[in-house]
Amino acid sequence: MPYQATHQATEPSRQAMDALQGATLLEFGTPWCGHCQRAQALIEAALAPLPELPHIKVEDGPGRPLGRSYKVKLWPTLVFLRDGQEVARLVRPADVQAITDALKQIGS
Repeated sequence: MPYQATHQATEPSRQAMDALQGATLLEFGTPWCGHCQRAQALIEAALAPLPELPHIKVEDGPGRPLGRSYKVKLWPTLVFLRDGQEVARLVRPADVQAITDALKQIGS
């Protein structure tokens, strides 16, 4: 599952995220968020050499259980998972290198 340009229609459960195997990038944001829109080119560039890495893009907001379970406060928030466990987190990434460095932490 390469870079996902759109948010999932239905957010996955926290239990599903905790059960994931391997490396996964979980992205929280909204389509209308300016910070999220600016970060998309950076995320896409960082994921380009990793077409097999799962990228789960979730629309977040008040009352959304998955975002609250990860204590998301600002968008975009990138949560880097290894076997369902958070290894790294970036909030409003400013460059591709920061994303690439975090991806290395999850072994992708």
